[in-house]
Amino acid sequence: MTAPRPVAVVTGGAGFIGSHMVDLLVDKGFRVRIVDNLVGGRADNLAHHAENADVVFEESDIRALRPGDALFDEARYVIHFAGIGDIVPSIEHPSEYMDVNVQGTVRTLECARAAAAAKFVYAASSSCYGLARTPTREDHPIQPQYPYALSKYQGEMAAFHWHRLYGLPVNSIRIFNAYGTRSRTSGAYGAVFGVFLRQKLAKQPFTVVGDGSQRRDFVYATDVARGFLAAAETTRNGRVYNLGAGNPQSVQRLVELLEGPTTHLPRRPGEPEVTHADISRIADELGWQPEVSFEEGVAKVLENIDYWREAPLWDAQSISQATSTWFKFLSSREIGTDGPT
Repeated sequence: MTAPRPVAVVTGGAGFIGSHMVDLLVDKGFRVRIVDNLVGGRADNLAHHAENADVVFEESDIRALRPGDALFDEARYVIHFAGIGDIVPSIEHPSEYMDVNVQGTVRTLECARAAAAAKFVYAASSSCYGLARTPTREDHPIQPQYPYALSKYQGEMAAFHWHRLYGLPVNSIRIFNAYGTRSRTSGAYGAVFGVFLRQKLAKQPFTVVGDGSQRRDFVYATDVARGFLAAAETTRNGRVYNLGAGNPQSVQRLVELLEGPTTHLPRRPGEPEVTHADISRIADELGWQPEVSFEEGVAKVLENIDYWREAPLWDAQSISQATSTWFKFLSSREIGTDGPT
């Protein structure tokens, strides 16, 4: 008799990275169960799995999850991407971020614990480091600059508390600047790729913050998914891993690859000049290395640019309005490891 295929649960599995995670798990022979409320995700990200009986999608909010939920039956891995992102909305609505990103994580942890999952992998954020020294190691001081960063870090702390107290096997991956096909097309002003791709489609100039010399550790979505699978499959537990390409690229380099005119916006407080992950731990312990070069990744995105045709179109004026709260609360203070100074 053939052994049943293992089960993995992916929260946020209709979203950007989550949908790539689903693809990888299916390719690896898993039955995949997905929970997503479709606020940030899109059902068409999973359309190519519509006829696959081993892929089950449940449209639900993670805050509605309860221990014993059938979605988690026999789950070997629970990979937790679900949550809400973006800086400005988190400043304006901090309690919502704490509710979804912290309490939603707790609900998911309880489901994983009840199911006796072999591994819970938490999608953390490199924003927990704040204005960090680079390259940034996992032991860098934690200094979140805004509620989104704080909520993601508190979710991570909850996951490790469940590991220590209840023995739930947990690893956490702090994602740097993920990009790729299926990145979000709705919601607040956010990641540079979505903004620029919609502007390119509209033949509008790219809104470059500062002079574009700032560099980001862009890592392609399929590489991110491979990192999460490695963190699930390892026998190691209780570990934090940085996940970036380890090769920061400038915004100006992105503009060169996308090809188009630019307009420039003021630099924003609380944004680092460089993000740069020290990826030696994930390389040494899990054998993970990025496979998709920046040039290859941008080319893949451009091949699928129509995906962003219905995304919001941002210009200098609308961005200024959208980020006014950012300037109000972050320009007058510096947040350190022990609180405001």
